[in-house]
Amino acid sequence: MYGNFWENLKNAFRHRDNSLYKLIAINLILWAVFIVLNVLMTIGGFGEVYAELISYFMLPASLSRLLTQPWSLFTYMFLHEGLFHILFNMLFLYWFGQLIHQFLGSRKLTNLYVLGGLAGGLFYLLMYNLAPYFSSSVDSSLMLGASAGVFAIVVGAATLSPNTTFFLLLLGPVKIKYIAIFYVVLSFVNSAGANAGGELAHLGGALLGYLYIIQLRRGVDLGIPVQKVGIFFENLIQKRAPKVKVSYRKSKASTGTFSTFSKSADPSSKERSARTSAEETSQEEIDRILDKIAEKGYESLSKEEKRKLFEFSKK
Repeated sequence: MYGNFWENLKNAFRHRDNSLYKLIAINLILWAVFIVLNVLMTIGGFGEVYAELISYFMLPASLSRLLTQPWSLFTYMFLHEGLFHILFNMLFLYWFGQLIHQFLGSRKLTNLYVLGGLAGGLFYLLMYNLAPYFSSSVDSSLMLGASAGVFAIVVGAATLSPNTTFFLLLLGPVKIKYIAIFYVVLSFVNSAGANAGGELAHLGGALLGYLYIIQLRRGVDLGIPVQKVGIFFENLIQKRAPKVKVSYRKSKASTGTFSTFSKSADPSSKERSARTSAEETSQEEIDRILDKIAEKGYESLSKEEKRKLFEFSKK
């Protein structure tokens, strides 16, 4: 990361490899946009139009309606309406997302969020269309919120590093595995309550978070398709940076003056370049270190491995 929370959030789209702040920023921007639309359209007498508008971005339980708005399986996981709804989701995303980002990197954090949201949405659809309990409400049920993706990150972090400790107000230090277990059990208990759809999505996201880390330890990244789509759009919109000609100044001991040389003109530049490449940490070595973190946790790294990971993260 590049600075404090607000600095990172403000510059979320100016830096690469900071998907945590990009996800938070997208959620906050969309929340603000729909809040403004809701207020303005309601005051203007178009409250019903607003309700119809936002419903096209929410995930319907009805399969026939889903066929008319398939994009909602993706858009629902970035939408919120209530203040406390988005507040708690973003807090959990920030707290646990930092662990995933530190241990596995920016892309895998995005993988977890998106796959968790998709898994939560699919589990919600499955239960509402198969369980008799929901048969009377399937046609009228709509869902929105980042909770499924956030639960995937919470459970993923707890699976990856279960003994990491958070300091909770009134409770003191608590291992994150117990926090994850508590919220999964709570969602299961409430899965037949007033917010049944949301609770079912939590469970689907939580299961995905666990499976993602387990498969990652076995060398299988379930998020490769998500990652490829992300890279495609990244390359599509990324502006090509202008090539910069690097030069240096070489002192002349006899005159005390300086002359400027192109890097390519220096006969020893190839030697220095080769030496620098040998000193730099290779991508293969970083992948090996990340695999070790996924399997045994960050604490298992040696001081040298931690140093290499830290140096590589600054590039």
